[in-house]
Amino acid sequence: MARRTKKSRGTRRSAIDDRRRPPRSAATRLWLTRFGVTFGTLALTLWAGAWFFLSDADSKTANWIRQGVLGVTADMGFSVANILVEGRVNADREVLLAVLGVQKGDPLFALDPAAAKEQLERISWVKLAQVERRLPDTIYVGLQERRPLALWQKDKKLRLIDAEGQVLTEDNLKKFSDLIVVIGEEAPQKAPALLGLLTAEPEIARRVQSASWIGGRRWDMKFADGTLVQLPEEDVGLALRRLGQAHDEDGLLDRDIVSVDLREQGNIIVRTRPGMVQEYKAGLRAGDKNI
Repeated sequence: MARRTKKSRGTRRSAIDDRRRPPRSAATRLWLTRFGVTFGTLALTLWAGAWFFLSDADSKTANWIRQGVLGVTADMGFSVANILVEGRVNADREVLLAVLGVQKGDPLFALDPAAAKEQLERISWVKLAQVERRLPDTIYVGLQERRPLALWQKDKKLRLIDAEGQVLTEDNLKKFSDLIVVIGEEAPQKAPALLGLLTAEPEIARRVQSASWIGGRRWDMKFADGTLVQLPEEDVGLALRRLGQAHDEDGLLDRDIVSVDLREQGNIIVRTRPGMVQEYKAGLRAGDKNI
């Protein structure tokens, strides 16, 4: 009678180890990756050390050592294959690349991220920049661009400005033609406050074509249909609300008027196209007074 072979219980330790051990090809790739990162870190340390210790030495010697280290790292695969830029909307791509001064195939460690960040933030469109080397072959650039606010007219020439009064560009302004034109020496600094108040009155804002800073004290707004709106020195938001209320109640802005004077608190002085001047009391209901 044949003996019944006893089944082994559990799993042999060698089988567990075999399952835990990654395939030889995967292990090789993992080893190469770890070696590459370690070597790259070591090479970068050597290069930085050479720059530091030899900065006072013969410049040709220091440069020769730096170039040698960069050449070795490039041969090991630490060369630029990708330049990744995020956050670019209006900044010129060619200008960004020119400022970076890096091309595909260049040694990755040849780029100084801190210096590149400083140079990028000198571009008018760029408010903040982030520059990183990403091993083994990528340069990453993250941008926070300035947002266009208005067109500033000075010396009969238009310039695009942001909310801080920074001039962004004087070229290719056609796509920004829907922005309000501000006029006056101090207009770039004063415009953000006015435009912020106009966001609360969209019916008025959509009609405004330009705004002139008058006498360093107050604004005159010009509508697209030619209507002039004179704003007070103070309580501009309240004046705009009175005008918006008058339009909501009586369709004031759709009438055939030449100018609206809001400089006197509580009153709206309206000049009609034939030349008649009438006073519109803020808060009157539609129909209480004809204009």
